[in-house]
Amino acid sequence: MSIPRGAISAVRDAQHVFVLTGSGVSAESGVPTFRDAQSGLWAKYDPLQLATPDAFLNDPALVWRWYRWRRELAARATPNPGHLALVRLARFVPQLTLVTQNVDGLHQKAGSRDVVEFHGNLFENRCLNENVIVTDAAECVDVPLCPDCGGPLRPGVVWFGEAIPAKPLETAIAASSQCDLFLSVGTSSAVWPAAGLADSAASNGASIIEINLEATPLTSDSHYNLVGKSGEVLPELLDCLPL
Repeated sequence: MSIPRGAISAVRDAQHVFVLTGSGVSAESGVPTFRDAQSGLWAKYDPLQLATPDAFLNDPALVWRWYRWRRELAARATPNPGHLALVRLARFVPQLTLVTQNVDGLHQKAGSRDVVEFHGNLFENRCLNENVIVTDAAECVDVPLCPDCGGPLRPGVVWFGEAIPAKPLETAIAASSQCDLFLSVGTSSAVWPAAGLADSAASNGASIIEINLEATPLTSDSHYNLVGKSGEVLPELLDCLPL
């Protein structure tokens, strides 16, 4: 696609870029979106049967089987050109804040640093009782237990009905109010509170660039809409810069 000159200038002149990524970025690496993961053996389950605190309390072994399957898929995935382009962008701009709604760790695998994980990390285990990350639990049982308190461990992700953890939320809100360019990449812009971060940026004068395959609630408020896959659009955008 042809990148608008204004979009190129906005990136070239930016002092603080805020990047929000969603499931579209990971989908290009073969990681199914949350809804797409309800396929095959899991097609008969509603997400509320697998990704809520109540679901875990009712049948933790079932929830763990699903999350182990998702971990296997994510572990086999490799970063795509979109992930790698964001690493390049971080080297170019004075400051970049990367907030992701994805839980697969592909940004870190690509080389991005200080990634703000809005919805947690698929590969972490969290103690249900103590709400702390546990790194040395036995994984060979249906429901791993906390070596400290003996309570059940759960996947370290944010489930339906749960609040975004305070630290990533505060970091994202602060950065969105301080950036001068907001990039929305591969996200539906429909899930709150992440969907409100662009509003925060815009209200403080930031330019908004959306990169997505289809229109979203953010499209009409964006200064530039780059329609396409992030793995194609982002590298092309960076190729236009004096890197």
